[in-house]
Amino acid sequence: MCGRFTLNQSAEVLAQVFHVEPVLDLAADFNIAPTQMVATVLQNPESEKREFKQLHWGLIPSWAKDSGICAKLINARAETVAEKPAFRSAFKHRRCLVLADGFYEWQRQQGKKQPFYFRLQDGQPFAFAGLWERWQPLERSLAHEEIISCTILTTAANELLQPIHERMPVILEPKDYDLWLDSQVQTPQTLQQLLRPYPAPAMIAYPVSTLVNNSRHNSPDCIIPLSEENTPTNQLN
Repeated sequence: MCGRFTLNQSAEVLAQVFHVEPVLDLAADFNIAPTQMVATVLQNPESEKREFKQLHWGLIPSWAKDSGICAKLINARAETVAEKPAFRSAFKHRRCLVLADGFYEWQRQQGKKQPFYFRLQDGQPFAFAGLWERWQPLERSLAHEEIISCTILTTAANELLQPIHERMPVILEPKDYDLWLDSQVQTPQTLQQLLRPYPAPAMIAYPVSTLVNNSRHNSPDCIIPLSEENTPTNQLN
């Protein structure tokens, strides 16, 4: 699964990398957790232009009776997303890029959960494959409280993550952004081809402080290697 990630990039960098304007000047976030607002890019179906949006992380299907279901739908498995009732409509019509520059995964060591930080070798921001939905409460009095939410797709772990976890978030190749965002593309076979493990040689990983285990801790300390001996590497074995 993908349960925590980071985004520490300027508005200028995000606008350049993802070809979208305008981008809000976001505060650096080193410990993004489920149910928080996350930075995304959607494609406007009318103008066909990319738009920057902040969405609630934890998808709420349009048919849900209440918003509490969101905590269970922070991720969608790439292998079954086209068939699952909670995701299949969004998979066809409402796909997005969830912006990040790193993510965490945990390994159980001697009864404790040791976090590891994963990012690209070049340190550039990237996009998780995401889906989004609009939801409104059934009560008319609360109809104005619309929530636009999203989920992050996951796939089998690549060679770098396998020692830590069997799953990883789907990181899209930049050349695939347009196809993923295009709501006119609805063929599951075409979309499934994009949902593959990201190449391990293009990534690095290292253990970090257990500070990140608590979502209230949000500082650069969360992504600092545990010691000088644990410098970033693309080999965990």
